[in-house]
Amino acid sequence: MSVEFRILPTPAALAEAAADRIVASARNAIRRRGVFYLALSGGSTPRLVYPLLASLPRVDAVDWSRVEFLWGDERAVPPDHPESNYGLARELLLDHLPGLKSNAVHRMPADAPDQTTAAAGYERVILRLVPGDRPRLDLVWLGMGPDGHTASLFPGAETSAERRRLVVPATAPAGMAVHDRMTFTLPLINGARAVLFVVAGADKAAAVRSVRGGSRELPAARVRARSTLWLLDAPAAGQAR
Repeated sequence: MSVEFRILPTPAALAEAAADRIVASARNAIRRRGVFYLALSGGSTPRLVYPLLASLPRVDAVDWSRVEFLWGDERAVPPDHPESNYGLARELLLDHLPGLKSNAVHRMPADAPDQTTAAAGYERVILRLVPGDRPRLDLVWLGMGPDGHTASLFPGAETSAERRRLVVPATAPAGMAVHDRMTFTLPLINGARAVLFVVAGADKAAAVRSVRGGSRELPAARVRARSTLWLLDAPAAGQAR
């Protein structure tokens, strides 16, 4: 198990590094196993990364017909809603990938009327899709909020302590745009071959400092996959620009 922190000078450099990491992970997984299981992130940084993946030279560097797309978390909104993680990925990435198979895009149904049943259904999708007794995704791409949450695992929430289920309903704290969510749990995240954190902004610096200091208090700090890479811009790392 390895944890690495890498600091990039600007958000643009951060996005480039993230895109390159995703491409390298995809090429390696496809070469080794013929398929790449990727869980996409929510939050704001995908807005910078998706266009890089969807344009030259990176878009031609991956056989997108061999990529299976999942989501680490989703808000309880329709897919065409501005707050939809799926909708953002569809607009900026998925609609621009050559060879992508429609049945390889597995939207997380957080807007279902019965979230508990829908979460269990999404877990079954993952168990059918990924071979093995316990699903091992190739790459789980995550962000982190100023409070140290990742995916929709929030500090103090029961979902952050879930040890059995792989996908669960979640509730965001007051003040966040959409309260009802669905999320991967730590057992699924930590079972991945690799996790990629992409974190930008000075408002994340205190949480980053806690994680780098070895605290396990915050949900993001409890992510311990086989390989965990943190890509930070300078403000997130607590460095003046």
